Amino acid sequence: MEAHQKQITVHAQHAESAPVIYLPVVMGDGTEVYERCRELNCPPFTLVGIGSLNWNRELSPWGCDGTVRDAEPFGGQASGFLDELLNWIIPEAESSLPQPPTWRGIAGYSLAGLFALWSLWQTDAFSRAASASGSLWFPDFVDRASTAPFAGNPQAVYLSLGKRKPRRPTA
Repeated sequence: MEAHQKQITVHAQHAESAPVIYLPVVMGDGTEVYERCRELNCPPFTLVGIGSLNWNRELSPWGCDGTVRDAEPFGGQASGFLDELLNWIIPEAESSLPQPPTWRGIAGYSLAGLFALWSLWQTDAFSRAASASGSLWFPDFVDRASTAPFAGNPQAVYLSLGKRKPRRPTA
């Protein structure tokens, strides 16, 4: 399915109500993630892969220069993508489910991991978030995040940090 020129792929193989997790992807459609979770015998859940994103523009919360010389700058249009996610993608994806989800989460890797965390300060639509090797080095993110309350009360937040993240200030 498509929503506003995004490629939306819903991975669900169960009839009962289950959680739904939204995953912005830079490549693919989330199939590999979903299949790996099934191999690990994760509890039933629905994964909604969101592709065809302009990664640097749509997942960055505010504009700033690129990370390396001559790199594309970060466009700071995450609020527009979040609005699209809340008002178009979520309703469209969840209308295809047999029952409403038991809870809703958001996850991402790298810049999508930053977006997943940033979303918690913007909306109470997600009760859980996962940031895998999130771009927490993003200028001013830590300062802004540490001074503002979440929009809701997330039940769980998972963070993993990679050892080779570019521009990370500490090891």
